[in-house]
Amino acid sequence: MRRLGELEAEIMDRFWTWNRPATVREVVDDINKTRQVAYTTVMTVTNILYNKGWLLRGKQGRAWLYSPVRSREAYAAALMEDGLGESKDRPAALVHFVENMSEEEVAALRRALRNVNRQAKAQP
Repeated sequence: MRRLGELEAEIMDRFWTWNRPATVREVVDDINKTRQVAYTTVMTVTNILYNKGWLLRGKQGRAWLYSPVRSREAYAAALMEDGLGESKDRPAALVHFVENMSEEEVAALRRALRNVNRQAKAQP
């Protein structure tokens, strides 16, 4: 998975944070609170995100409403998977990754592994 570009990430951040469908105008207005960006630029990048499969869209009146296909967490997980794919020794890469985790993150990882194991055992 290719990492999102700067403006792509900024646009997706709004959709992930808002957790609701939104128009390009809403995204532009929010970005313009911190820096100036042209409506047409955001419209183009939003359309690119739609064509790449990152966003869904539906008409509401004359405007398109966009919403994310994947969660921020699914995106982060895909990036981690790609990072692991760069190593010829995945177990060693995982060890290095876990060594840099906080105690809270290690505890969360343990819970996630337990949940995955339970789900695997529950499947026929």
